[in-house]
Amino acid sequence: MASRRGQMLDGVLLLDKPEGLSSNHALQRAKRALDARKAGHTGTLDPFATGLLVCCLGRATKIAGCMLDADKGYVATLRFGEETDSGDLTGNVVFTAAPEFKGVVQEELEAVLENFRGDIEQIPPMYSALKRDGKPLYEYARQGIVLDRPPRPVTIYKLELLSFTGLEAQIVVQCSKGTYIRTLAQDIGRQLGCGAHLTALRRTSVGPFQLDDAIELEALQAMSAPQTTLIALDALPAGLQPATLKPKEEL
Repeated sequence: MASRRGQMLDGVLLLDKPEGLSSNHALQRAKRALDARKAGHTGTLDPFATGLLVCCLGRATKIAGCMLDADKGYVATLRFGEETDSGDLTGNVVFTAAPEFKGVVQEELEAVLENFRGDIEQIPPMYSALKRDGKPLYEYARQGIVLDRPPRPVTIYKLELLSFTGLEAQIVVQCSKGTYIRTLAQDIGRQLGCGAHLTALRRTSVGPFQLDDAIELEALQAMSAPQTTLIALDALPAGLQPATLKPKEEL
């Protein structure tokens, strides 16, 4: 019996990824809801993270490469007093602040944030999909192996404090491709001397696309005509229409 392959749909879906799903699992569920034959996404979110996942269907997958290079925006929640090996709440605690630590002084945090604005260098985390000798770094990390990683240049265009309690802070980040917000949290905690890790991360933008225009997975799955949520190829922002889209392909 032939497998059911779905419809040949072309367009871009702006999906609000829920917490607890990998980006690929969220994509596959959206693909099934749309009954689409071909789909891919343009940048992974960790399972604990939520927010904008740009999904490309059919001929729109041709823009996926340039979207990987797009700037991105996040709202991140940092907890002070502990650093984890993964940089987030899913990891093991590897550093704890001194017993007398009662929280961060806001003026000190503001001063440290200033050090991370503009062009900086980051050492990629071991818990990442970057590859060494054909294996992703996270496979080494799970075996307790730590490898040297050269620092990489990234740019933080915007880094602002949204809320602050002394033990927790919420920040807005606008950054270049390749920026690890988990690493940013770790580095902020290290400069403060108390350690820090992410307890929440929400992606708010990818290039010209905004989270405000995205649909939640459950809402998509409940729609009778979910295909209406797709952005058509000719409606994509300027410069994102697939270069190979010719009149003969539109027939």
